[in-house]
Amino acid sequence: MKKDLGVKHYLFPMPTYMIGTYNEDGTVDEMMMAWGGICAEDMVALNLDEEHRTVENLKRTGAFTLAVPGTDTLKESDYFGIVSANKVGDKFARTGLHAVKSKRVNAPVIEEYPLTLECTVVAMQNEPYGLRVLGRIENVLVDEKAMTEDGSVDFEKLHSFVFDQAKYGYYEIGAKVGVAWKSGKEFLKK
Repeated sequence: MKKDLGVKHYLFPMPTYMIGTYNEDGTVDEMMMAWGGICAEDMVALNLDEEHRTVENLKRTGAFTLAVPGTDTLKESDYFGIVSANKVGDKFARTGLHAVKSKRVNAPVIEEYPLTLECTVVAMQNEPYGLRVLGRIENVLVDEKAMTEDGSVDFEKLHSFVFDQAKYGYYEIGAKVGVAWKSGKEFLKK
């Protein structure tokens, strides 16, 4: 039997993504976000609140990085979701993580994050539910430790984690359990 919970934002898993931008003074701003993802072959969509420093940076620079953190940086990544750059100007420096400038966009690449998308802002849409930022993926960077021998991304090696918005937990993504467009083929025979 199912229980009616009303309107909740319960969809699992929720991603944990890190948005990297530069502040006006050139320092790194990193923000954890969960409301967004891939929306086309070469596009991402981010839903953000206007009051974030990250939004101000996006408007000014027109660029960002979108990274997938690993469990080895869970504490630092969570901190980036707790603390606002509007209140703590040196929040990135406090974590001890390292950033280099992207070669393709005006945004930082965090060296400790295993997968990073370098993006340019294509559109910023003010909607009743908040600000939607559409970004074009200009390039993808992956740590060699998270690659297969044939040169593709091995998502298990990312040790990424997802967010549980009902209990506020983080969960590491585990082993592969099926093959897309193959695991359900038996039902084609009916």
